[in-house]
Amino acid sequence: MTRFPMKTALAGLLIVLLSGCMSPQGASNAAKRQSAGQMRSDTLSKLYQIHPQARKQIANSVGYGVFNNVGVNLLVVSAGNGWGIVRNNRTGKDVYMKMVSAGLGIGLGAKEFRGVFVFTAPEAMRRFTDKGWDASAQADATAKDGKKGREYTGAIDIAPGIKLYQLTERGLALQATIQGTKYWRDEDLNS
Repeated sequence: MTRFPMKTALAGLLIVLLSGCMSPQGASNAAKRQSAGQMRSDTLSKLYQIHPQARKQIANSVGYGVFNNVGVNLLVVSAGNGWGIVRNNRTGKDVYMKMVSAGLGIGLGAKEFRGVFVFTAPEAMRRFTDKGWDASAQADATAKDGKKGREYTGAIDIAPGIKLYQLTERGLALQATIQGTKYWRDEDLNS
């Protein structure tokens, strides 16, 4: 088997393995929405424990999104997918979303992480929820230095009007690993 068909086969296998992670748990849409709400509450509680200043930052933002992602790295191909919920702080409305990622990198294993997006500009949140978002251009997002008086210390600038807290088992990540990730509206849960 040549390298290209092997990579394609591995990528296909990863997609099949991850297909069960594409939406919250539950048999009905109502149960899936409840599961997404519980994931959001659990994630925010963990974030506030690790980084208490985030509570005020999120409360004062235009809105925020909380995402659950599971990634698998199999030899030279990596893939991940997940789901999330975006809350508009001004209207209280929730938008349910999906995500998928793909990339190349040597390794073997699976990893789960949570991402909390903080929207500081209404247009950035509207674009994210209405048109989806492709993070392939944000490969080098890094945390800001808290000594420069930045309001969002601990968060990572990933695009104009969008900050990200990425939670791993070790706490807050100082560099975003969302490159090659696509976010879009979950039509079933938003109906």
